[in-house]
Amino acid sequence: MRIACTILIILLIVSISCKREVISSSLPVPYQLNVPANFPVLPVHSDNPLTNEGVELGRRLFYDKRLSGNNMVSCASCHQQNLAFSDGTALTAAGVSGMSLRRNAPALINLAWLDDGFFWDGAAPNLEAQAFMPLANPDEMHQLIPGLISELKAIPDYVQRFRSAFNSDITDAAIAKAIAQFQRSLVSANSKYDKYRRNEPGGIYNSEERRGMELVQIKCGGCHAGELLTDNIFHNNGLDSSFTNTSFDRIFLGRYRITNNPADIGKFKTPTLRNILLTAPYMHDGRFATIDQVFDHYATGIKNSATLDPLVKQDNGNPGIPLSAVERQAILVFLQTLTDNVFITNPKFSNPF
Repeated sequence: MRIACTILIILLIVSISCKREVISSSLPVPYQLNVPANFPVLPVHSDNPLTNEGVELGRRLFYDKRLSGNNMVSCASCHQQNLAFSDGTALTAAGVSGMSLRRNAPALINLAWLDDGFFWDGAAPNLEAQAFMPLANPDEMHQLIPGLISELKAIPDYVQRFRSAFNSDITDAAIAKAIAQFQRSLVSANSKYDKYRRNEPGGIYNSEERRGMELVQIKCGGCHAGELLTDNIFHNNGLDSSFTNTSFDRIFLGRYRITNNPADIGKFKTPTLRNILLTAPYMHDGRFATIDQVFDHYATGIKNSATLDPLVKQDNGNPGIPLSAVERQAILVFLQTLTDNVFITNPKFSNPF
């Protein structure tokens, strides 16, 4: 009897060990990112390929307030799904310090196609590097990485998820990779505009919507280009005529802060027009509360400077993009077709907690 029991115990131990080996040696499952037919080719991120396990881990980290020093702020605090992962605030004070930031929180849309610098001035070369900046910023999440790792290691579910996603312990690199994977999964491509472009049901444009689309292509297409509706490049669009304020780590100087090239003074990254009516206020500092104020700026408010982009100048060299009342209305009607209700309600992108 004792021999039989001993054999049974040994078999159970072997069985458990085998199961553990299978779990630890199993490879993560590649994530099937839906690349829309009307989109450009997806860039390859061979150093951090998307997997089901990595994307899900990143989603949990994105919504987890443990990522902040006071356990009260998550990435989602400033990037809310119902607002296309923006926050509806010009300069948020939702961070750990309670102090207002000096830049508007950008919307997170189709970032898998962006590989030319993140933040308004391109300070981060990729999404993995970008993840660390709000974590370290004392006015944002103010979290020390060693402390965060200790907190996450105390949660068995996270320990297992990191092993499943990266076959590793919890590390700073794995944290950044997971968050980046989730952000790359945030594809917005189910607006009326997309259905129109793909000739799908629900994509029939009326004459005003078509006219608005044509006007955007003519008057705005130099920056808001292609199916992504952004060129992902940095432009000086005439918000200011002087850039002498060099305080706060020179963040008012735009791309120049990173390149130290005088030609980049006052240049900021072009945001996408997708979901644009959900992501007010506008510009890098949120100075325009409404889309009408944006129209006013481009029509009559552009300020000249040495680095002003020629795309916002008229043929005679004067600054501005004139718009009649009828043209403005047509553009607004077209912009309404860029709202993707599937994107802002997709449960795969929502809070898992």
